[in-house]
Amino acid sequence: MFKLGKFELNEPILLAPMAGITDTVYREICKEMGADIVYTEFVSANGIIRENQKTLDMMKFSSKERPIGIQIFGDSVEVLGDSAALISERFAPDIIDINFGCPVPKVTRHGAGSGAMKDLDLMIKMTEAVIKNSNNIPVTIKMRAGWNADMLISTKAGQELEKTGVKMITLHPRTSKQRFTGKADWSLIRELKDMVSIPIIGNGDVETPEDYVKIKKETGCDGVMLGRSTLGNPWIFSQVKDFVKNGIYKQVTILDKVNLCNKHHSMLRKEKTEHTCLNLTKKHYSWYLKGFSNAAYWRTEFMKCINLSDFDKVLEQMNKEISG
Repeated sequence: MFKLGKFELNEPILLAPMAGITDTVYREICKEMGADIVYTEFVSANGIIRENQKTLDMMKFSSKERPIGIQIFGDSVEVLGDSAALISERFAPDIIDINFGCPVPKVTRHGAGSGAMKDLDLMIKMTEAVIKNSNNIPVTIKMRAGWNADMLISTKAGQELEKTGVKMITLHPRTSKQRFTGKADWSLIRELKDMVSIPIIGNGDVETPEDYVKIKKETGCDGVMLGRSTLGNPWIFSQVKDFVKNGIYKQVTILDKVNLCNKHHSMLRKEKTEHTCLNLTKKHYSWYLKGFSNAAYWRTEFMKCINLSDFDKVLEQMNKEISG
């Protein structure tokens, strides 16, 4: 059990921030499935201080999503600090999280995301600036093991970040250069946990409830963050909780998937423009459809759709076939 801001948390399961995925609709679905903390997509600090409307829209959330974190990234100490001030004043999330973990080259080449892990002093200055301007909103970190295999700095970075006043660290124990290849080295989570007193959240290669139990046992982490394993399977939050409590969990049926497909699509229609709704629904359905009979056929039919009217027709056909 630990406290983060005004929330008491006991071995929380967190939804990772994922670009193009963790919008308000997906966050609400994951909260309903049992996620304890959710995060926005990562947001550009430069976009925030320029008050770019698309960027500002990404940070909007409803009260039922709390506790929620807004995750920011950037390569400038001043800009990150100013963005934290705007976030705290205008949005008042429960957490401001700094992204030191994104390995995508268009982010890292300028020293943002996991690119910052090449310069620990810069990481510290960025973090201090965010904390200074956060208006007492807890500041947390998501980071990688280091830039590459010769620069594994997560333990040292964690110790230094704790001194700044960071309240929690999530560690994905791959290097930036690995991206998502190879295996996450959970021993680095254990090493970090043993060297700091703030809560440590484990992340990486947790794909099943059994993996959740294993990472907890091997690392002693205070909670677990799930990302890619939730795609097409937000039930994993409730499955993990059932498995921890009862030693068993309910398998997801095709009908469960169909029902959630319909619900997700309906929620997107209320929140998004037709173009955005269509693109997001296609993306999520490609994940939900895994395990369906004739999955390849239905995926192809959905991808052919050029408007929501077309999509509704295919969806109706699929519902009839599955339920009939």
